[in-house]
Amino acid sequence: MRDFDWENLVRRYVWDDTRTPYFTRVARLNRVQACYELHAYAILVGALFGVAAVASLSSKLPHGNAAIVPLYAFTVVCAAILLGLTRHYWAAVWCAAAPLGALAYFAFYGFHPALAPVERIVMVAVVLAWLAYGLRVIAIARAFPTLPEPATPEPPRRR
Repeated sequence: MRDFDWENLVRRYVWDDTRTPYFTRVARLNRVQACYELHAYAILVGALFGVAAVASLSSKLPHGNAAIVPLYAFTVVCAAILLGLTRHYWAAVWCAAAPLGALAYFAFYGFHPALAPVERIVMVAVVLAWLAYGLRVIAIARAFPTLPEPATPEPPRRR
């Protein structure tokens, strides 16, 4: 059996300076790194709120038949698509404000009755961490037009 080179596998699939620059300061990013980070954020937010938009159509959730919840979730999906395609500042602001929408939902409608108190605390903590990361996304989108091109071109991706 062949030994795996764990270090290269981690560098290739989990942590790469170009594709996963999450701990690189915004001022030190180049355009390719910023594109990868904004694209990943847009996919995650778009998928999460796409599911939320469909799920919120159910009247069994705490908000009942309130039309504002699926409508807001749909606008976040649209903003995520715009962010992924254009890297526009206002799309980043709308997507980064999504955790505030989640916190407002928790404040107005509460949590699902089946959730334990520990689960509620974990949900709020995750949303607060997401809100903190959203500030980085806004900073990247604001700086994107002035970010430099990478010094070396990115190698073509294998398929």
